[in-house]
Amino acid sequence: MRWTIQEVDSEKVKQLAIALQVDELIARLLVQRGITTFEEAKTFFRPSLDDLHDPYLMKDMDRAVGRIETAIANQENVLVFGDYDVDGTTAVSLVSSYLRSYYNRVDTYIPDRYTEGYGISRQGIDYAADNDCKLIIALDCGIKSIDLVAYAKTLGVDFIICDHHLPGETIPDAVAVLDPKRQDCNYPYDELCGCGVGFKLIQALGQNRGQTIDDLTSYLDLVAVAIGADIVPIDGENRVLAYYGMEIINKFPRESITALFGEFRKTTYDISDVVFTIAPRINAAGRIESGNYAVDLLTETDPKVALQKAHEIELFNTERKDLDKTITEEALLQIKINKEQENATTVVYKETWHKGVIGIVASRLIETYHRPTLVFTKSGDYLAASARSVPGFDVYKAIEACKEYLIQFGGHVSAAGLTLEPRNYQKFKDKFEAVVAATISESCQEEEVKIDAEIPLSKITPKFIRILKQFAPFGPKNRTPVFLTHNLRDTGYAKQIGSDSSHLSLNVTDGDSTFKAIAFGKGNKLSEVQRGEFSAVYCIDENEWRGDVSVQLRVKDLK
Repeated sequence: MRWTIQEVDSEKVKQLAIALQVDELIARLLVQRGITTFEEAKTFFRPSLDDLHDPYLMKDMDRAVGRIETAIANQENVLVFGDYDVDGTTAVSLVSSYLRSYYNRVDTYIPDRYTEGYGISRQGIDYAADNDCKLIIALDCGIKSIDLVAYAKTLGVDFIICDHHLPGETIPDAVAVLDPKRQDCNYPYDELCGCGVGFKLIQALGQNRGQTIDDLTSYLDLVAVAIGADIVPIDGENRVLAYYGMEIINKFPRESITALFGEFRKTTYDISDVVFTIAPRINAAGRIESGNYAVDLLTETDPKVALQKAHEIELFNTERKDLDKTITEEALLQIKINKEQENATTVVYKETWHKGVIGIVASRLIETYHRPTLVFTKSGDYLAASARSVPGFDVYKAIEACKEYLIQFGGHVSAAGLTLEPRNYQKFKDKFEAVVAATISESCQEEEVKIDAEIPLSKITPKFIRILKQFAPFGPKNRTPVFLTHNLRDTGYAKQIGSDSSHLSLNVTDGDSTFKAIAFGKGNKLSEVQRGEFSAVYCIDENEWRGDVSVQLRVKDLK
């Protein structure tokens, strides 16, 4: 890894430290996050539901609420439609359960990953028409579904679209299109996830019915799960939503959340627990079987039934993990056999690989070979691929440069999907390699760890940890602080751990203070840390084991 200590305006740090009466290290962390005044710090450390924006500032919100109220007044059937990933299924669960709290003619629909694909589908529209649904509320999708919305109109089906993706040049001709990224939308915050847009819709519906934000906080757990899983920035309005969503998860968890955590028990859950425990299980339903399993669980109120449904999803997740492990091993072997270790890209293919996990496998391969990666599998008569990129490189643009070999493609800077004919696989692979090799910078080819501050271990005091915890919830735009300490030694307890000895357990000291440390994936560094002094880049965690909580350094890299 390339270690980069983040630069900061030292004068702003000093001024903020004086204004807040805090250590300059705390002020430095705040300034790095764009916080330079007392008021900004107060807003950051004390998120308030009063800081949520008026939902009616979002373009078309009045039209959306009006159409839903008309549907209820006319006793129309309403279909709540969403994607099969975490953002989509939580959004469908949120909006459908809110509407069902006072209206019973509400159905849900999650498209099949393999027969329908991502987003609004013709089959979903036909389902609505066949079941006499006059209104579809589409969540986390639809902003580019021009033709499908037009098709629905011919069947007498109206659309309300709630999306957060970038629109194209034309907006679908729907009754209402809620998307803060619309150029003609003046909503103050445009980084909401799909479930977040869904929450703004029920907030507006609630206001129309005389409800306050306090009447809706029980739905924020679903929003927090979606924010964490969809990797949207956790600043501004998202920070407020995530903060109070995590509060609900910890104090008043719904039956499905409790069931999904299973035997993983902690005094206090944080958003990384949601990302690494809840989100993969919800995703596994759509990857292996159907996203409907996730919606059924997330809307379940009977604890016994929730446990049963969570068990089913756990089986899907176990299958997903087994597939992930097997396919990753096969892909790494393929790279080795083909002697492609030194390529600028990773492009692998096997027709039997499960389509539902190739995106995960692409991310796994980047952990070994830090470069743009595509994993292909057979999909009907064609080949389908999931692409993942490294920070700083636009994989979508590189794929677009090879579009003459593609049937279709879509995505964004860091992730994409594509389809091509089998005869064009090698041609595409060769051109993609050439395009990336010619355009990728040297810095993108080396993994970087950004360091907030260099500190001695003595800085890690109980007071410092208490303040650091108030920086949570962490995520994009507010990453977990990363620290650097030099001249460390292991106290003699270093050992390899894990079923394959791939991780490293340490007890580190700089002569003044000593802490336990864990270095995931660094088991091969054992002899180095036993030899003498080393430097470490790490985050500060609280490790909980059987009710006992202790401070632990989570090491990201060692030198």
